[in-house]
Amino acid sequence: MIIDPPTSQRTLHTIRQSCDLVVVGGGLSGVCCAITAARAGIKVVLIQDRPVLGGNASSEVRLWILGATSHMGNNNRWAREGGVIDEILVENMFRNPEGNPLILDTVVLEYVLNEPNITLLLNTAVHDLEKADDDTIRSVRAFCSQNSTCYEISAPLFCDASGDGIVGFLAGAAFRIGAESRQEFGEKFAPASASTELLGHSIYFYSKDTGHPVHFTAPAFALSDITKIPRWRDFKAGQDGCRLWWLEWGGALDTIHDSEHIKMELWKVAYGVWNHIKNSGQFPEAETLTLEWVGTIPGKRESRRFEGDLILIQQDIVEQRVHADAVSFGGWAIDLHPVDGVYSPLSGCTQWHSKGVYHIPWRTMYSRNIANLMLAGRIISASHVAFASTRVMATCAHGGQAVGIAAALCLRDGLMPRDLMREDRMKELQNHLLRTGQFIPGVALDESGDLAKAATITATSELSLTELSPSGEITPLTESWAMMLPCSAGAVPMTTITVDVSEATTLRAELRISEKPDNHTPDVTIATLDISLAPGKQQGIPLDFAASIGQPRYVFLCLLKNDKVALHLSDQRLTGILSLCQAGNKAVAKSNTQSPPPEIGIDTFEFWTPKRRPAGKNLALRFEPSLQSFGIHHLTNGVNRPTRAVNAWVADFTDQEPALRLAWQTPQTISLIELDFDTDFDHPMESVLMGHPERCMPFCIGDVEVEVEMANGTFQSVATIANNHQSRRSLLLSTPFTTTCLRLRITGKPPHAPAAIFAVRCYS
Repeated sequence: MIIDPPTSQRTLHTIRQSCDLVVVGGGLSGVCCAITAARAGIKVVLIQDRPVLGGNASSEVRLWILGATSHMGNNNRWAREGGVIDEILVENMFRNPEGNPLILDTVVLEYVLNEPNITLLLNTAVHDLEKADDDTIRSVRAFCSQNSTCYEISAPLFCDASGDGIVGFLAGAAFRIGAESRQEFGEKFAPASASTELLGHSIYFYSKDTGHPVHFTAPAFALSDITKIPRWRDFKAGQDGCRLWWLEWGGALDTIHDSEHIKMELWKVAYGVWNHIKNSGQFPEAETLTLEWVGTIPGKRESRRFEGDLILIQQDIVEQRVHADAVSFGGWAIDLHPVDGVYSPLSGCTQWHSKGVYHIPWRTMYSRNIANLMLAGRIISASHVAFASTRVMATCAHGGQAVGIAAALCLRDGLMPRDLMREDRMKELQNHLLRTGQFIPGVALDESGDLAKAATITATSELSLTELSPSGEITPLTESWAMMLPCSAGAVPMTTITVDVSEATTLRAELRISEKPDNHTPDVTIATLDISLAPGKQQGIPLDFAASIGQPRYVFLCLLKNDKVALHLSDQRLTGILSLCQAGNKAVAKSNTQSPPPEIGIDTFEFWTPKRRPAGKNLALRFEPSLQSFGIHHLTNGVNRPTRAVNAWVADFTDQEPALRLAWQTPQTISLIELDFDTDFDHPMESVLMGHPERCMPFCIGDVEVEVEMANGTFQSVATIANNHQSRRSLLLSTPFTTTCLRLRITGKPPHAPAAIFAVRCYS
């Protein structure tokens, strides 16, 4: 029993602790930062003011995680973000292909709890801080309402991933709110005059079918006149969750301090929309639907953006400017919304894509005036226009990982974040990021410690692609189709297609490339053929463009729309080969060609996009000579996904026991082996709401036996990978071994694709 007599005042229970890095904000950017830093060996306190992790991806908001892949609706091929966010997305796909947001919560939480170097504080809000001097934060103060405890946490480094930038604000870091004028940065898409207009918040709802009639009585606060929403005719029964992203409001208000007011208005809208669906009489199919869930906090889009040593702008995105300090990348459209949101007569968004992915430099990820403050998430240093692309969650998470590695290097060497801009330090930061699975466009892993680079590598087979054999299935050429083909420098192979022709016609075939070799927008035509076709089935049509290319790159064999022609398909799939359709995705584009007004500084180009599996089969093709683009030399080139090349060793289709052999002239002591697998980086893996046909990607190797050659010439197993579905696997051996030969025997290859590996790395 506790009896506490009256007193004039009491103080709250307070816990004081120190760590290496304080991460404030438990959205995906903060989570990926904390996990990456913890894995690098530093002590992290992760402070989250909500009861769950994941921010807008969590079950509290339920927005799907997206980034550069943009629903596969742009020309950014194989652009899913790498590293920790990739691990989370792949794991969620394996456990949760149905897109249940509660399962995603458990995946994200498990990843954090698995790291012993992370101390997690949920339901804990930072409200104050102490500074060592004008430019340096000493500690933050936070309060947890659930355990009535104050925390005072000190550290040499801080990462603000809080969304609204509470740490940066309290510390006095320079920030911006609103849109810059067109004149300030020369951004043609910016408004003529600066303004405080922002993107608003959104709240979603879920419904479910009970199988029996359900009555709904709207609360008194629900929007009573649905016609106040100009797009009210767009509502549909069964339209759930973040497909209603355009239920947005608050952009004309203070999106930080007016957030509760914005939430109340969005509740009014959400319940009013449901009342319209249930009680207007226009949706008889809604009779058995019930309202299962309505968000209790809004998903925020925009508030403060903090200033770094560089402010990313529209031209960085559209021109794909190269930055020597690139540590991450983006690829979502420049996606601005009308300030009045759901009440605006304008379209819910204006999305303008670039022709490929773009660099996000390190200078955007630390404060220009607070020396030990790093930035992650939507608050990084970007103009309002550039922010419209960098703000999406997978892009934010990828940047958070960069901050985590940077923090570890700073702590190791007694540096501040700005100090990493020195050329040798930036190279080390980039290499560390690439080792953790991060992708940085145009930057390859290059480190001397990888023993595999000195090995002679051989394989049981190496794909020489002569044919994608026909399955008997056809598709009418009612839309233009293309095949992305990785070609070596020199003459482009002659390709034979198989077609059915209903009546005499002329088929136009074009050979295209991208203006920039790392892009996958077929915007340059290098040869054309007009082929006269007679009626008939299963006709083999040779396409000899008599064209050459000056460097290895993808070429696009384009077959233009012709209703009289049907193309034969192949069931064969493999790493680095894709069929494309000249079609726009309505979720992210208004048509199959981006046609912006000429004065806004955005490119006009066509969208050529894949169909999602199980559709999107390859075209049946024969090559002469065969494509030689799948060699073992890719295993040590430092790139772990297709770019301008496949960047993978691919075994022959007929190789049932594929294996790699690494041999050295002198004995090597090996304690760590790293392998990069193909989990289809073209697949966005939307995390919630949207179902997927697979748990494991069809190109991913499941089982590998690692063996070393003994003195008597036999092989002994030293490690095993079993039932793998992840992009990267690291084998840290409890007992290092010394050998002149290592063999990787693939014992569980994909059932419908040849075995493929992007990288093998070995370390002593």
